[in-house]
Amino acid sequence: MSGKTPLVYVIYYSTFGHVEKMAHHVVKGVERSGVDVKLFRVAETLTEDILKKMKAIPKPSDVPVIKTEQLTEPDGFLFGLPTRFGTTPAQLKALFDSCGSLWLSGALYGKFAGTFFSTATQGGGQETTALSCVPFFVHQGIRYVPLGYKYPKINNNEVVHGGSPWGAGTLANPDGSRQPTELELEMAEIQGFEFGNLMKQIKK
Repeated sequence: MSGKTPLVYVIYYSTFGHVEKMAHHVVKGVERSGVDVKLFRVAETLTEDILKKMKAIPKPSDVPVIKTEQLTEPDGFLFGLPTRFGTTPAQLKALFDSCGSLWLSGALYGKFAGTFFSTATQGGGQETTALSCVPFFVHQGIRYVPLGYKYPKINNNEVVHGGSPWGAGTLANPDGSRQPTELELEMAEIQGFEFGNLMKQIKK
């Protein structure tokens, strides 16, 4: 490796703001590790009319939409996603499905990726949502990086919280009324920090 400062892209999709909030804390963690980081959001596939009916939050104008060709630029990605019935939402899947040319050229081979996520409830599919991204990573030759148990508060059973060895997570409640807690946001920052440290080790 060249010794050049690694670059990480934090790429998220968020309907009601939970994953967006987590993404900002993931970015903080990556920054704290001393690694370059850029924040992107995934393009929306729903119409404005449907989003209004869903009471979705407005998309932030200061966070650019990721383009397929930009995925070749960083050394690693951290993808933030809400669950859709325990699996990848259509918006992120659309980004993945647009990567056929990158697969053909092997452009993403050897890069690294992790996931963080949001579900309505504890049993709402946090781990399966992360797992549903793995086939894309495998076919592209991207190496999946879990959080593991580096953050010991994953084991905290005194309070209800999201997150697992698969990555940081939050619980939104079925109506979206619950916001990420201090513990969940701390977990997101730790994930970003540890991912950044790994990128530094690899780029030595």
